[in-house]
Amino acid sequence: MPKKMHLNAFEMNCVGHLAHGLWRHPDNTRHRYTDITYWTELAQLLERGKFDALFLADVVGVYDVYKQGDETALRESVQIPCNDPFFVVPPMALVTKHLGFAVTSSTTYEHPFGHARRMSTLDHLTKGRIAWNVVTSYLPSAARNFVLEHMVRHDERYEIAEEYMDVSYKLWEGSWEDDAVIRDVQKQIYTDPDKVHFIHHEGKYFKVPGPHLSQPSLQRTPVIYQAGTSARGRAFAAKHAEAVFLGGGTVDRLRQYGEDIRRQARAFGRNPEHIKLFAGVATIVGRTKEEAQRKYEEYARLYSVEGVLAHYGGGSGYDLSAYDPEDDLEYVETDHGQTSAAQFTKHSPKKLKVREVVKTLGTIGGRGLFVVGTAEEVADRLQYWVEEAGIDGFNVSQFLSPGTLQDFVELVVPELQKRKLFRENYEETTLRERLFGKGTVQLPEGHPGSVYRRTTTTSLT
Repeated sequence: MPKKMHLNAFEMNCVGHLAHGLWRHPDNTRHRYTDITYWTELAQLLERGKFDALFLADVVGVYDVYKQGDETALRESVQIPCNDPFFVVPPMALVTKHLGFAVTSSTTYEHPFGHARRMSTLDHLTKGRIAWNVVTSYLPSAARNFVLEHMVRHDERYEIAEEYMDVSYKLWEGSWEDDAVIRDVQKQIYTDPDKVHFIHHEGKYFKVPGPHLSQPSLQRTPVIYQAGTSARGRAFAAKHAEAVFLGGGTVDRLRQYGEDIRRQARAFGRNPEHIKLFAGVATIVGRTKEEAQRKYEEYARLYSVEGVLAHYGGGSGYDLSAYDPEDDLEYVETDHGQTSAAQFTKHSPKKLKVREVVKTLGTIGGRGLFVVGTAEEVADRLQYWVEEAGIDGFNVSQFLSPGTLQDFVELVVPELQKRKLFRENYEETTLRERLFGKGTVQLPEGHPGSVYRRTTTTSLT
C-alpha cells in the first residue's frame, strides 16, 4: 500500500504572496483578497479537493532590505498590502466542515496570553480544525514597528520562542480541567472554581499569572506547525512541531533536514512519527503538455525579478543590488532567515556569482520544487519527491488565484486518488486526527506540552 500524502494550500492574506508580478495576469483575481467571498470560495474549493488545511503565511513588516528601502516591495506588491490572517478563518470555517486552517503568528512580537485566547477561540469556532504556524520573524522593519531599535538576534528569537511555548502550553493544557464547566443550574454554578488554575509563570521574557480565559477547546493546544530549517530552527521543530514546513529546495537537502529533525525528536523523547514533514511545491498543470508549457511561458513573461529580489533580501538579509554582478556570493551570517542565506552560499555545491543567483531567483521555480506538465507528470514528480525525500506532503502555492488550485483540484487530485496516494473522503474530525489518525485529538504523550496536562480532580461536582 503506497504512502498517502498530505496537502496544504499555501496562501497569504495579500496580493503578492510568492508569484511576484503575476498580479498583472488578466486571469488572476488576487486583488479580491479583501473580499470575504474570495476566502469562502477558496475554502470550498480546497474542501472539494480534500485538502488537509489552508496554511496562511504572514509578516509584520515590509521587505525593505533590497535597495535599502520599501519602494520595490510596494511597487511590486511583495507581501504588501497585507491583512491579518486570523479574521478570514471564521467565515471559511462556516462554509466548510473538514478543512483545517494553519495560521501564522510570531513569538517575537505577539504576547502569549492574548495569542493563546485567540487560538482557543478559533479552535472552538472551527470545532478542532486549527493549527498555529510558529515563527520568530526576521524583518528589521517588523522590529521597528514593535518599538525596537534593532531586530532581535536570530538565536535569541528562539530563546524567546521556547519560553513562549511553555507559557502557551501552561495556558492551554494546565489552566482548565476538562470538566471545569458544569453549568449546574440547581447549584447556580457555571464553572467550578476549583478546576480553573493560575499558571504563575515567571520567566526571563514573560510574567503571566493566568488563568487562561478560554475553556478547553477540542484540541486544547492547536496543531503546532513550524517553518524554519536553520540549526536552531530544526532543534525547535524537533521539540515542538507536529508539522514542519521544510526549506532547502532540493531532494537531498529535504531528506537531510527531515532526518535530522526526526533524530532530534527521538532524543527529546518524542515519537518521530508524530511529526509530519511538508515541502513547498509550485505546479503548472495543463490538460496537455502544450497547454502547461503555454501557461509557463505566459507566467514567465510577467514574473518580476525585482519583486523576487526584494523578497529574497528580506528573507536572507542580502541586498543583491549592492553587489557587483561578477562578485562571488559569500555566506555572511545575518539575523534574517539562515536557510535563505545559506541556499546559494554554503549549501551550494559550487561558488555562485551574484548574476547567477539573480538569474536563478528570476526564473520561475528556481528556488524549490517545481513541475510543469499534465496531471500524470505532476503526480509522478510529487510521488517521487515523497519517496525520495522522505517527506509526508506538500504546501501547494499559487501562480494565479484561483486558477492554480482549481487545476490542482480538478486534474492532479483525481490522479493522486487513482494511484491510492491521497484520500478520497474525509474520515477524521479534528485536524490533529487527520494528520495522525482517529483518536489523536490532543497532544500525544511525549510532546513537551503534554506534561502540563492536568488530571481531573474531585470538586464541587
